[in-house]
Amino acid sequence: MAQDKVNHRAELIIIGGSAGSLQMIFYILENCSREFSIPILIVLHRDPQGLSKLADLLATKTVLQVKEIEDKEQIEKGCVYICPADYHVLVEEDGYFSLDYSEKINFSRPSIDVSFKSGADVYKDRLVCILLSGANADGADGLNYVKDHEGTTIVHHPEEAVVSYMPEQALLIRKADYILRKNEIVEFMQRLNSVSSS
Repeated sequence: MAQDKVNHRAELIIIGGSAGSLQMIFYILENCSREFSIPILIVLHRDPQGLSKLADLLATKTVLQVKEIEDKEQIEKGCVYICPADYHVLVEEDGYFSLDYSEKINFSRPSIDVSFKSGADVYKDRLVCILLSGANADGADGLNYVKDHEGTTIVHHPEEAVVSYMPEQALLIRKADYILRKNEIVEFMQRLNSVSSS
């Protein structure tokens, strides 16, 4: 694995996914130790009427604290944040998340693009964005924006993604910094945390 961007300190990781991504999210969280300090924001497309207990479900997969975001939620180290159903999540300058109920982007609310872009505006090269499995193009434009702002972009390898359309669309727009399989994503995050915590 290339080392250039593993040596960058990160202050926020945003993981975006849709259809087929939940098991991958489980895998990532299961492999985060108590020492993992970089805040993680998970933007997952889901039915507003379904998975109402997603934060509780994810909390069973990790030793980290898991929270469903409330408006003006302060971003804290060592926490995993879940976008609530039917709200966009914005990253704000003063180190907190805000909720937004504006129109859907790519037929989605929460939109991965919205969170990727607002994260890039605030954190720039201290942001890492990971795009997982999905059946639409949400996240593709956002990854391009993140790269324009010197952030680190990672796409789950389309050959391994349950639904490859979303990562493929991102790669059609622009080559990501890394195209990784699931074990490589976990390895990258572990190395990144070591650098960011030192």
